[in-house]
Amino acid sequence: MEEMTTMGTARIEVDPDRPSLLILYLDGVPSSAIDLDDPEYLEFEYMQHMRILAEAARPRGTKMRALHIGGAGCALARAFSSSHPQAHQLAVEIDTILAEKVREWFPLPRSPQLRIRVAEGRSVMRGQAGRGWDIIVRDAFAQGTVPYQLMTYEAAVDARSALAPDGVYLVNLSRHYKPELATLMAVFDHVVAITDPAVWSGRRYGNITVGASMAPWPAMHREVHRLPLPARLYSDLIPSAAPLHDVPE
Repeated sequence: MEEMTTMGTARIEVDPDRPSLLILYLDGVPSSAIDLDDPEYLEFEYMQHMRILAEAARPRGTKMRALHIGGAGCALARAFSSSHPQAHQLAVEIDTILAEKVREWFPLPRSPQLRIRVAEGRSVMRGQAGRGWDIIVRDAFAQGTVPYQLMTYEAAVDARSALAPDGVYLVNLSRHYKPELATLMAVFDHVVAITDPAVWSGRRYGNITVGASMAPWPAMHREVHRLPLPARLYSDLIPSAAPLHDVPE
C-alpha cells in the first residue's frame, strides 16, 4: 500500500520473515515497524536502546508521561503503553495526513494513553516549560536529516525545561553526531549513549541513541548486553566538537 501524505509518500510493506510485522516507509526510508501481534516488539535497534534508557528512568509498570517529538507510526509510544499501562503520551507529528492515517493503519492506543498532535516539534517543546514530562523522545527527520532547529543548544534547553527534575531526554542521532552530542553535554549533567561499537567508531553507518538527564543514570550494562545485536553503553563521554546554536533571525 502506498499513499501520498502532506510532506511525501508513505508505503507499508509486510516483513517477509515476520508476517505480523508492518514496516512504514516514508519517502523510501524505513520509519516505523509495528507488530500486530506484539505491541512491545521493537524491530529497530535504536528503539530497543531507547526502551532500555526509558525503563532505567521509569521502570515497567510505573506511571509515565512521555512527549514524542516526531510521531510517524508511533511504534515506541505503542510499546510504552503496553509496558506502562498508566502512561499518558503525546506524539507530535508535522505531517497532517500522516498523523491522521496512522490510526487507520495501525492499532494504536487511544487518548488519553496516546494523543497525536499536528505541529512543529520545536514550537511544541518550547511551550512545555514546567510541564514535568518524565520522558521526551526526539526522533524527527525530514528528507533523512534532523531539522536543524531541533539539534541546537537552545532546543536542548527547551527540552530540559519541559522535563521533570529526574526526567530524561532520548535522542536519535545519525551521521555527524559529534556536534550534537557536545550540544547535549553542554546542557545536561549526565549524558550516555548506546550503539553498535562499529557505528561509534565510524566503521559502519547507523543510529546512536543518546540519553540526557540532570539526574545520574543507573547501571544498564546488563540490559545492553542482553540485546539481540551488538551494542555498548558509553558513559565516560568527552565532547569533541563545539555545541550547535540557533541561527540568529
